[in-house]
Amino acid sequence: MSTSISSIEKQIMRIQRTLATLGPMRPGTLNRQYKDPAKKQGGYWQISYTHKMRSRSEYVRSEHLRAVRTELANFRTFRLLTDRWIDLSLELSKLKRKQPGRSKA
Repeated sequence: MSTSISSIEKQIMRIQRTLATLGPMRPGTLNRQYKDPAKKQGGYWQISYTHKMRSRSEYVRSEHLRAVRTELANFRTFRLLTDRWIDLSLELSKLKRKQPGRSKA
């Protein structure tokens, strides 16, 4: 059982190290919008997201697209890693409580 505990602790440490290396991030989705959707003319980029229970959208200049896409990818990675960290922490907590010789306090 201790092997599982140490394995989970190592996985959590790897996640923490990876999270520390993530750069700038932001939530949202990036979409191409058009002034005339039927003819697909007058295109522009727009990011939509919800923060503190408020929906927002912003225009994104084409020269900022690369940076915004990187920030969005970093945020997706952040969410995946934190979800995994929570799953591992719950599993670790259960395993530690099942260990023999531990008090039930």
